[in-house]
Amino acid sequence: NALANYDYKPCENMGQMGGNYNYDSVMDVQWNFGDGLSYTTYSYSNLKVDKTSFTADDVLTVSVDVTNTGKVAGKESVLLYSKDLVASSTPDNIRLRNFEKVALNPGETKTVTMQLKGSDLAFVGYDGKWRLEKGDFTIKCGGQTLDINCTETKVWDTPNR
Repeated sequence: NALANYDYKPCENMGQMGGNYNYDSVMDVQWNFGDGLSYTTYSYSNLKVDKTSFTADDVLTVSVDVTNTGKVAGKESVLLYSKDLVASSTPDNIRLRNFEKVALNPGETKTVTMQLKGSDLAFVGYDGKWRLEKGDFTIKCGGQTLDINCTETKVWDTPNR
């Protein structure tokens, strides 16, 4: 079995996978990362971020309401993704940034809160340096999306830690 990355770049070809014996194998992703981990269903609502403009030094607080809409208790992995809309090198299609597991009884709703450092949205540029570039990002959690904006570019001369 082969595992497909979810943080691929839009320009990468996900259709064919070559092997040692020169065969072609179609690489279809049947389910998104994190799907099928429970015997119940969940809905997401009210995605919020405490600031829509940020710099590398900021910490964003993201919250979302998660409801168990099924008939049995379950645990949901709440996954927070980001997407850099424009960058000097082709940005990843989507990237997991944080997660939290929450236990919910049938019909129960909980607000899940996660932190996201502005510097965590940086990437390694063509020059080999970590960089966070001014511009637009989208954050996503359970089908809910929000737009945020980095207001200034920062390039690290040392590793971004």
